[in-house]
Amino acid sequence: MPNIKSAIKRTKTAQIRSARNTQAKSAMRSAVKKFETAAANNDENAKELLVEAVSKLDKAAAKGLIHKNAANRQKSRLMKKLAN
Repeated sequence: MPNIKSAIKRTKTAQIRSARNTQAKSAMRSAVKKFETAAANNDENAKELLVEAVSKLDKAAAKGLIHKNAANRQKSRLMKKLAN
């Protein structure tokens, strides 16, 4: 445990940011999985779930949780699944 006040603050903020990043990444993965199951079952709401998943991917890429190209690659694969 750090003794310096600034180091204590750094560890506290790092924990908060880590928790926020974990939550956002988990929400992104959940949205992608929801769409994939809906697309596999040919559900009617698959298009709405795709929009939500794409939004979560874009936000994650903007925040630096995943790389921009990785987000684009995932979005492309999801679009293909909707077309099939």
